Amino acid sequence: MTATPSGQRGNVRRTHGNVHRARIGADVGGTFTDIVVQTVDGTLHSTKVLTTYNAPEQGILAGIEQLSRSTGIDLRHIDQIIHGTTLATNALIERRGAKTALVTTAGFRDVIETRTESRFEQYDLDIVLPEPLIERKDRYVVTERLNARGEVLVDFDEAGARSLIEHLGAQGYESVAVGFLHSYRNSVHERRFRSLLKEALSDVSVSLSSEVSPQMREYERFNTVCANAYVQPLMASYLLRLRDQLGAVGVGCPLYLIHSGGGLMSVDNAAEFPVRLIESGPAGGAIFAADLAARYGRDRVLSYDMGGTTAKISLIEDFTPRTAKVFEVDRRSRFKKGSGMPISIPVIEMIEIGAGGGSIARVDSLGQIRVGPHSSGSEPGPAAYDRGGTDATVTDANLVLGRLHPDTFGAADIDLKPTLAHQAISDAVGGPLGLDADTAAIGISEVVDENMTNAARVHAVEGGRDLAGFTMIAFGGAAPLHASRLIDKLGLDELIVPSGAGVGSAIGFLRAPFAYEAIRSFYTTTDDFDYVGANEVLAELTAEAESFVRIGTATDSSDESETIVERQVSMRYAGQGWEIPVRLDDGEFDEFAADLLAGKFTKAYLEFFGRAIEDLTIEAVSWAVRVSSRQEPPPLVETIRQGPPVTSETLREMYDPVLDKRVTAGVFERTRLNPGDLVIGPAVIVETQTTTVLGSHHRCVVQPDESLRISRTGSAP
Repeated sequence: MTATPSGQRGNVRRTHGNVHRARIGADVGGTFTDIVVQTVDGTLHSTKVLTTYNAPEQGILAGIEQLSRSTGIDLRHIDQIIHGTTLATNALIERRGAKTALVTTAGFRDVIETRTESRFEQYDLDIVLPEPLIERKDRYVVTERLNARGEVLVDFDEAGARSLIEHLGAQGYESVAVGFLHSYRNSVHERRFRSLLKEALSDVSVSLSSEVSPQMREYERFNTVCANAYVQPLMASYLLRLRDQLGAVGVGCPLYLIHSGGGLMSVDNAAEFPVRLIESGPAGGAIFAADLAARYGRDRVLSYDMGGTTAKISLIEDFTPRTAKVFEVDRRSRFKKGSGMPISIPVIEMIEIGAGGGSIARVDSLGQIRVGPHSSGSEPGPAAYDRGGTDATVTDANLVLGRLHPDTFGAADIDLKPTLAHQAISDAVGGPLGLDADTAAIGISEVVDENMTNAARVHAVEGGRDLAGFTMIAFGGAAPLHASRLIDKLGLDELIVPSGAGVGSAIGFLRAPFAYEAIRSFYTTTDDFDYVGANEVLAELTAEAESFVRIGTATDSSDESETIVERQVSMRYAGQGWEIPVRLDDGEFDEFAADLLAGKFTKAYLEFFGRAIEDLTIEAVSWAVRVSSRQEPPPLVETIRQGPPVTSETLREMYDPVLDKRVTAGVFERTRLNPGDLVIGPAVIVETQTTTVLGSHHRCVVQPDESLRISRTGSAP
């Protein structure tokens, strides 16, 4: 299904803009660090370097200096660096953050451990829940209490707070999370505690739940402020170190971070609210896919991003990624909502699984092949990298099956060793199952492909969508290797592998707007609608979001560019536990607004669930305002439907899962293909940073923008 991009939505305002000479996108992943430089004429240059775990900034610096040498770009002429990182996410999952204390209202010390009444496995007596981020011995209380309207029920115990602060100092805490009951309505007690703490312990980081996540539901809010405090010292140190070292090599331009909602924020804001950096890298990938969807006029897209460590799948409709206000980190049960740590911040909605090129394959106690979630990463990496790794990985399986080849792998400083891949697969999978290396590699490949297919199905069902008619856009170093198999399993008719797919997320950073979404809980009903209070909340949220965007877009230039203001409210029927989003029009509410709002909710409810409920009170719970810098719609690509077939003199044996045998595949260099060229599978299309695999029933037409448009035999060309 195709459509024409409708452009920007929302209220348009003015701010300052700038023209860039050169910009850099830097994506630090679990295995590779991707660096992309965009010059003033729009030309992209990119490279991949192995991620340096102990000092991630070193990989960024090495990649930038490598591109500077190869392109001749003077580092002093770089105007902007946009960075995304998995550092905050990894710190949470691996529990290697700062020594952190949680201070909360008396009586609510164990909220983050008691969680909610929901169980992701209703009848599992041995259910394993994620351990709370802050242990009980590190959780403290202060006497104070507000009601749900923000009115003081119990005064703040200042003497008790001072005594507690003295104890916190003696215990050597690096960071403190403060989460008081109903502080999202009135933050006076949280702010007072921070003031007292800073007076006594000026070097300790402090995070307030009323600033990090001013929303109702204390379990999610407390978890979020704990996560922010836990990673804040680590992230602040890293970001300031990166900025200083960039300056030392001559890069004096501003450094920005891409946040989970898909916009940009300054280093200072990122250091204060590092929890917003969780999922920052994957957010760039979704933006990259959304931009390509708009160029091709595809209004229903399945974005598929597979790197060395994880695979991310998200839905893009009307050229916009789906978003959410809460997501989970570190799920203990694959695909199961409620099995992870909830974080309540704006985020591009996606499902992420441990299925990357470096994902480790093994045989479980039932004799089944399991792939992931653990990864060999970049240190030591897959066995075939010959860097000390001995575990069998997805990359090793692809090498054994002929999809990868040492001569065309393309990663700098890595020479694949097929013998090591065969040995690792034989030892880890083949031996325990009595299979040869080739058959074991087939099993590994099919398991990881089925895992990703199931993830896509689950994500679509959770969003109330049928994937029929969707177009897949595949990017990341490993996705083009597996994407054609996934469209077979999902029954999709079209796959697009864009130019620069191997570094797609980093390119997405360069296409992201300056954007910030401010959220706050404010309860009212359509039966007794507090339009004055709602107007005040929306005005304050707009001012907050605009201030963040203004910092990012302000320059010495007198030129002006526009910003987009989008408003939303989360609503539900009385008695329901969760809300649905309702988009708001511009302008203020008046005394007649309740009926209009009820009508909007009813329409949205019908779209979600197919039927509305009559005679129930409708509640408005949470309000959000997103402000973003306006961007011009990308130019449309005129799709080439047919072209002359091309042949290759280079051939190699490759396993075809549909025919279930090895076939002779043509090997094509992507840089030598021209728009309109038709490649008929079986084929392997190689390039510096990834490889695209076509089965015997696939065909590919090269498009005017050098993207590969792949279809299955019998579907539209």
